[in-house]
Amino acid sequence: MAIIAAVFALTFVLAGCGKSDNNQNNGGQPPETQGGQQNEQTETGSNETSGGEEKQYYVVMVTDVGGVNDNSFNQSAWEGLQQFESEYGAKVDYLQSQSDADYVPNLNQFVKNGADLTWGIGFLMGDAVKQVADQNPDAKLAIIDQVVDAPNVASVTFKEHEGSYLVGVVAGLMTKTNKIGFVGGMEIPVIKRFEAGFTAGVKAVNPDANVIINYTGAFDAPDQGKAAAATLYNDGADIIFHAAGATGDGVFNEGIERKKAGGDVWVIGVDKDQSITFGHDITLTSMMKRVDQAVVQVSADLVNGRFQPGLTELGLAENGVGLPENNPNVPEDVLKQVDEYAQKIVSGEIVVPSE
Repeated sequence: MAIIAAVFALTFVLAGCGKSDNNQNNGGQPPETQGGQQNEQTETGSNETSGGEEKQYYVVMVTDVGGVNDNSFNQSAWEGLQQFESEYGAKVDYLQSQSDADYVPNLNQFVKNGADLTWGIGFLMGDAVKQVADQNPDAKLAIIDQVVDAPNVASVTFKEHEGSYLVGVVAGLMTKTNKIGFVGGMEIPVIKRFEAGFTAGVKAVNPDANVIINYTGAFDAPDQGKAAAATLYNDGADIIFHAAGATGDGVFNEGIERKKAGGDVWVIGVDKDQSITFGHDITLTSMMKRVDQAVVQVSADLVNGRFQPGLTELGLAENGVGLPENNPNVPEDVLKQVDEYAQKIVSGEIVVPSE
């Protein structure tokens, strides 16, 4: 994987991740304007107020129902905002959505309180971001995992199928039972990309392997994830890849219990390097989706006067997806094959199916 990192390192500036003193939000309240004057950005992108003082940007996010501590893309987005806060001296904040009915009110709360950029995190927030953007044409918004057609919205999507193909290669080469599980959250296009890429990667290296699919219908139900994993392990799967947000915590919990009881099972994490949360004893590898760096980049573009509405799509070539830097449970010969397949995807020799 060092080869991939070297080739694509220019795409993102991977600075050290800043960390807030706590993980509590401020209820959508804006920071105080320095010197009591209105902050304005000049045409050259200067961060000065009309009184010549440096502007403190206020950049915020609204989670979907998975919550900010989902060990997945919401948490990754929040970590990205914390890094942005550290690097640019910005004020950052978040609101958690308990249901889809909270999306519009939460977004509106930030917009009305003068946020310079308001993020909606997740595919499910598309309609809400569109509604708020249309009603507030002077506001700037951004969204992860969905495309919103509005002149004041930056949309960031990922080629999840490309990264999932690579962890499929790992699973196909390392399974001992030739039965591999996939646990999805809701059956929506972004999760279907995970499934399609993963299945293609498994089949590319192990045509005899059987990929068993199980959708829970939720991103915030660890108990359902645990039950789904139990069913797959009972059916003979020895490796499970999840793309289910906080529901995937239950997949890990079931795997950990089986491992402690002597089972030879693994879980492949998603969005973040989930070995950091669940440990290397159960985490075979993870399909990282670099939501944090996308949030940093778009937010930094705002500060630098380069905010661009429209679509940005990040795949292997842009270092938007891939495996973690360290994979202690994956043999070198397997990682070498992962590198080879990654290069073929980037070159266009392999076109990974997205559905």
